[in-house]
Amino acid sequence: MKKWLSVIAVLLLLCGCSNGGSSAAPASEGDNSCKVLNVFNWGEYIGENTIAEFENQFGVRVNYTLFDSNEAMYTKLMGGTSYDILIPSDYMIEKLLSEDLLQPIDKSLIPNMDKLYDGVLNKVYDPDNTYSVPYFWGNVGIVYDTTIIDAADVEAEGWDVLHNTKYAGKIYMYDSERDSFMVALKALGYSTNTENLEELQAAYDWLANIHATMDPAYVTDEAIDGLIYGEKAMGVMYSGDAAYILSENENMAYYEPQQGTNLWNDAMVIPKNAACPELANQFINFMLEYDVAYDNSATVGYSSSVAEVLEDMTAEGGDYEGINAYLPRTTYEKDEPYYMLPEEARATISELWVKVKGK
Repeated sequence: MKKWLSVIAVLLLLCGCSNGGSSAAPASEGDNSCKVLNVFNWGEYIGENTIAEFENQFGVRVNYTLFDSNEAMYTKLMGGTSYDILIPSDYMIEKLLSEDLLQPIDKSLIPNMDKLYDGVLNKVYDPDNTYSVPYFWGNVGIVYDTTIIDAADVEAEGWDVLHNTKYAGKIYMYDSERDSFMVALKALGYSTNTENLEELQAAYDWLANIHATMDPAYVTDEAIDGLIYGEKAMGVMYSGDAAYILSENENMAYYEPQQGTNLWNDAMVIPKNAACPELANQFINFMLEYDVAYDNSATVGYSSSVAEVLEDMTAEGGDYEGINAYLPRTTYEKDEPYYMLPEEARATISELWVKVKGK
């Protein structure tokens, strides 16, 4: 989910390097006409060497394009741009399926699906993983500097600590309408998937109060370095970003509010109009190789969907040993996935979010 850059950028990685011992099969003769794979992903959401390794091993070039929100990805797709791989979040996969925009994956080309962690499989948006292969997963919580923010305040107040005027001028709000409304709705005791306009108005009032009293900075990936280097002391954060921050600054802590939060999943899918579906399936299988998945997860801090990687990351000596944000809770009754909301609710949230930041 994830989730990160404020502008869309294109990275064309043209040079290859060692494949690190990956066992993925080379491209078949049937894909010889496909020399370019178009991948659309979140920013800062992949290992440093992954694309170059795939290019080197398969003898192709990858056009690797970045988006900063599910909605931006959808708009670009609907504008007619052709991609072979998308990595959207759960509720957006639900929307893409409802509009018949995805093709089934070819599981015969993805034997590495056997390596997936059971907890990320068979989600409600794709019960048999017919159309999607899990990539990263996590939740949303609060990252804070324990030398500035009182842990007792965070634990007692949960999301409401974002209203605590002791910390005015010291907080980051994630610049995402869905995530920000989730925070407010959970703080108020409502479902993050509510369609009730009165509840959405109450969430707006909750967020507007933060804007009026706390002088928050609305950011995306800028919050990572900002918290590591002490520009702010607290922020709403995806668990994977939080894991990275905690690994870089021992004064930082991660808290999952007892009011509940969003539990999200991002997955790899193939659009119906993909030019190179066979190569796309091979890319998915490559991404599930142990070495590749380990590098991806170690680099960005997000919870891997590959079971062995997930275990090794948190084991003794692992890159994220002892960091609670890397392996967030999964069975808490007040946590919810996002579902695709009706148009009226989506429009209301968008309009109210503009008002929050414009006050």
